[in-house]
Amino acid sequence: MEEEPFVFSRDELNEAWELRRYLMEKVGDAMSKTDMVKLKGSLRKAIEDGRVHRDVFGLNPIVTALETARICVDEIGLRRESVIATLLWACHVDNYEEIMAKYGETVEHIVHGLFKIQHLYDKNPVIESDNFRNLLLSFAEDMRVILIMIADRVCVMRLIRDTPNKDAQHEVSEEASYLYAPLAHKLGLYTLKSELEDLSLKYLEHDAYYMIKEKLNATKQSRDAYIERFIGPIKERLEKAGLKFHMKGRTKSIHSIWQKMKKQQCGFEGIYDLFAIRIILDSPLELEKQQCWQVYSIITDMYQPNPKRLRDWLSVPKSNGYESLHITVLGPEKKWVEVQIRTERMDDIAEHGLAAHWRYKGIKSGGQMDEWLANIRAALEAGDNLQVMDQFKMSLQPDDIYVFTPRGDLFKFPAHSTVLDFAYRIHSNIGNTCVGGKVNGKVVQMRQELHSGDTVEVLTQSNQKPKHDWLNIAVTPKAKSKIRLALKETRQKDGLYAKELLERRFKNKHIEPEESVMAHLVKKMGFKEVSDFYKQIADEKLDPNDIIAKYVEVRDHIESKDRETVSADQFNYESPEEELTHESDDVLTIDQNLKGIDYQLAPCCHPIYGDPIFGFVTTGGGIKIHRMDCPNAPEMRRRFGYRIVKARWAGKGSSKYAITLRVVGNDDIGIVSNITNIISKDEKIVMRSINIDSHDGLFSGNLTIQVEDIARLNQLVKKLKAVKGVKQVERI
Repeated sequence: MEEEPFVFSRDELNEAWELRRYLMEKVGDAMSKTDMVKLKGSLRKAIEDGRVHRDVFGLNPIVTALETARICVDEIGLRRESVIATLLWACHVDNYEEIMAKYGETVEHIVHGLFKIQHLYDKNPVIESDNFRNLLLSFAEDMRVILIMIADRVCVMRLIRDTPNKDAQHEVSEEASYLYAPLAHKLGLYTLKSELEDLSLKYLEHDAYYMIKEKLNATKQSRDAYIERFIGPIKERLEKAGLKFHMKGRTKSIHSIWQKMKKQQCGFEGIYDLFAIRIILDSPLELEKQQCWQVYSIITDMYQPNPKRLRDWLSVPKSNGYESLHITVLGPEKKWVEVQIRTERMDDIAEHGLAAHWRYKGIKSGGQMDEWLANIRAALEAGDNLQVMDQFKMSLQPDDIYVFTPRGDLFKFPAHSTVLDFAYRIHSNIGNTCVGGKVNGKVVQMRQELHSGDTVEVLTQSNQKPKHDWLNIAVTPKAKSKIRLALKETRQKDGLYAKELLERRFKNKHIEPEESVMAHLVKKMGFKEVSDFYKQIADEKLDPNDIIAKYVEVRDHIESKDRETVSADQFNYESPEEELTHESDDVLTIDQNLKGIDYQLAPCCHPIYGDPIFGFVTTGGGIKIHRMDCPNAPEMRRRFGYRIVKARWAGKGSSKYAITLRVVGNDDIGIVSNITNIISKDEKIVMRSINIDSHDGLFSGNLTIQVEDIARLNQLVKKLKAVKGVKQVERI
């Protein structure tokens, strides 16, 4: 069905001319007659080209745009550029080169921003989220874009009261409640914020809105009379104190009352603070706080205050710059009344959003967005036709980006995030099988960098597996963590598969592999980790037949070589009990060329430098170093003689070894003190713990010390045995 040509009704034409005349007067010299002639031409051409249509409510877009421009001028303080941009946007004039030539770069920039945000709506986003609000802010490189959209939504909400299109009215009202009212609040536009909230409630919860409105109207006369009775005595006292001021009563907004009723789960009659008294002082800047507290003192002398309800935003203003002193006092007829004390400057800030230290809380990524919006606030505060706005182009790279799923969900990512990051954000399995994606309908690689406003779809294949180089593609910690986990799981599975494969090949050749020989082979082939060795087999980079051949070669070499000892000066000392104070630089010499095999000092006998020792090859391929007189030595020699290798200390280092001495003696006064004194006097011995028990006149105890060699230990034992009363000192 072809759409009817756009035409003005007579009433709309009259309204448009009135609004045009009003805007010309308000904007003044900033908008010339030439501007109006050009603008009229642009709008006429847009109508002739068929780009101007009534919206879903049947509203005239040009009249709506003029009304929006009036709100921008009167209630926000915007001027020429915003008025022109609002009209061009409403009429779908998007020839940016022509706009720049006719109206200048600033107008073109604003119009471009408005259309960019309009395109976001075409993606059917889920608007009830902080992410979408932040996306709007990041897209609006000039803050006037957001201010115009707030004004536009206020205008539409005012005009759709009687529309028959209730579904569209409901959708627009939800957006006003979830999106535009919070934006207006964060920008300090409190009057517009309250209006959006009230109108949203009116359209979304009709019965609740009119119930509260009727009850407010029914109680208005008595409420006004009570306010007069309350403020009368206060007015006299303040005038007597010589203060310049005016007072007014302020009824809470319908939306605010409804929220309080839901929160407190009570009826209208259960809300006691339906109104507040506002005392506004005409005070010099340097006397503001002093005079506010003076008023506080006068009122609390007259009426009993509720200390729990004191709100001091004088000393520390709110994060959005709001300054005021709120007190609740018990007025006539035993009714609690809220009193707000502030100055003309503070009231102007509270009413019109000219907050001095406004801070946007929705973005936690750092100072760029905060600084940008703080500058916007400074421009609003300056009020100089907002010419300062020209400085606020979003030239800095944003810290965060916001991208859509195909169904309109919105996710926040760090700048430079890729399709792979997006895939892992959806689900681990989606990430693990990702092969690429579609960004705004175009097929791209998984390393494609994302930008705010992109719609992203992930492409997967069931046989895809994470690769190590994915860690260089992913940006988010979550994606990197998931990739590492997947790689680890894959490596474990591949390792088990490769190990079983190799064992089958050995069995086929009737060879029983020895762990010590296999460990030596792995090290000799240059692998630090056994898992890397098996992964190469799983990836078919190593041939099992070649490995078996090399194994036989190493085994035969070991069996034929003489048992002479060679230096193992490349060993790394690793103690599971952290017995050394730092990494050992001692060097062991053991028989056969077993360089690179890890060894440990056995915890069963705690060998130290100078002890006669031997090595025992463990099932894992490492070597445990035991003392010759280790309690387990006889059993090891009997059952596993083929695993024992010769070992000796190659040279003394700077490490200290932990050993335990058992001391037994008479429980005489001072004997323990004498023992500990001997140890503490030796700078090269460190006492770690002492545990003494006494029974029937005897004491026995364990001393754990750190000592550098057997010679130092023998000297200590000799000194301890010389202590009077000590009967026995033995090493455990």
